[in-house]
Amino acid sequence: MTLTLMAVHAHPDDEATGTGGVFAKAVAEGFRTVLVTCTDGRCGDGPGGVKPGQAGHDPEAVVAVRMGELDRSAKILGLDAVERLGYHDSGMMGWPTNEAPGAFWGVPLSESSARLADLMRQYRPDVVVTYDPNGVYGHPDHIQAHRITMAALDLLEGEDWQPAKVYWSSPPYSQMKAWGDLTREFGTEEEKAEVAKYEAEADAKLARGERLPMGLPDEEITTWVDVKPWGAQKFEALSAHSSQSDSAMMLGLGVERFTGMMGVETFQRVRDTTGAPTPEADLFDGLR
Repeated sequence: MTLTLMAVHAHPDDEATGTGGVFAKAVAEGFRTVLVTCTDGRCGDGPGGVKPGQAGHDPEAVVAVRMGELDRSAKILGLDAVERLGYHDSGMMGWPTNEAPGAFWGVPLSESSARLADLMRQYRPDVVVTYDPNGVYGHPDHIQAHRITMAALDLLEGEDWQPAKVYWSSPPYSQMKAWGDLTREFGTEEEKAEVAKYEAEADAKLARGERLPMGLPDEEITTWVDVKPWGAQKFEALSAHSSQSDSAMMLGLGVERFTGMMGVETFQRVRDTTGAPTPEADLFDGLR
């Protein structure tokens, strides 16, 4: 029996950062892999890191570059299928692009979830992965990818087939310091200031027993997948997205340090029919 992994991501490059390792691992083990990319990435960086609204940022040119990068990343990872929903990138929360015609953030959930449900019926994935309800860090397209995935799964209820396992991709709190260290080493002064502010606020929240806006407490992570054997492949897939400054920052680590930092991918299992015990070390536990 060939098992199928489907991951629903917001933008070109998300497939490499969050699930590049589990994708490469699944391919190596002979499983079928399906990527659904919801947006076209038009709010990403233009040449020289130029941002939307700045001189020299051509959204259509950015889309063309990022679609080519997505194709290269998918080939490096060995993915069997890449499905593009084609919605416009909404940009960061609060940007005017959130309200632009065609922006993913504003597309009716009934429309986008129905399209995704049809893809699920077509591929019948055994394992489905998307983001946690906050989209990991509050990005509107990540939040919307979470919403349409869960709504699509609800549309399948009562049918003759359901995915056996559903996961939310989310970093553990223990990993957050490493991201701060990375920004302090490679980030801009503005990014460093943002990290310092975030960390001060996070320390205060944790001292009060409150939850952080990004990630999950370590004890709520159910699935820790060691993907270090595929670290170089994950690094190469992310390298395909070199037009984006966030990718470039991680690539600055070099493959060895990158693998050390990004070599375990973490998830929270939210639906399961297998009864596999947690914590797990593999998305396919209970299915093999």
